[in-house]
Order: sequence, then C-alpha cells, then structure tokens
Amino acid sequence: MAKDLLKKIGIGFTTGILCGLLASGGGLILVPCIAKYFNKSEKESRTTSIFCILIMVVTSIIVYHNLEKTDFKIAIYSAIGGVIGSTIGTKLLSKISDKILTAIFI
Repeated sequence: MAKDLLKKIGIGFTTGILCGLLASGGGLILVPCIAKYFNKSEKESRTTSIFCILIMVVTSIIVYHNLEKTDFKIAIYSAIGGVIGSTIGTKLLSKISDKILTAIFI
C-alpha cells in the first residue's frame, strides 16, 4: 500500500515539475504511467490524468500570476477554443478503442 502511494506521488511529482517547467499538460507522462503501473485501460488512464493535470495547472497559474507572467487576454480567448476542442475530444475518446489509442500515442 505504501509502495503504491509512493509510486502515485512520484509520478505526480515528476509530472508536476515538467508541467510547471515546460507549460505542458503532463499527459504524455501520466497516461503511460497510470496504464503501466496501475493496470488501467487507455481511456481510464487518460480521464484520470485529466483530473491530475487540472490540479497541477491551477497551481502553476497561481504561481505564474503571482510572478506577473500571465497575459490573461490571450489566455481567456485561447481557453474558449480549448473548451470547445476538449468537448469534441472527449466525445471522440468514447468512440475510439483502447487498442487504437495505444497505437496513436506510442
């Protein structure tokens, strides 16, 4: 149990550093780690990673905002497109098999 918890925290820690450093969502790290180390399907790995990424992104934006490094006008307009795109992407995910997802992202 403790070893499993340490794996989860370690994966999150590594992803968090890269997310904050590279302004990346972290899914390229989280999805394969969740699938491999916790035996989850591709879809479950992706949906679980979205929640993890949300928390990391909120944390990053608070820090960047405090450093006055954020252009909110660009961010808001880009986010509008992102909401539309993520809605479409989420619906597409439910129609694609795990086998195809694995092939696409490996």
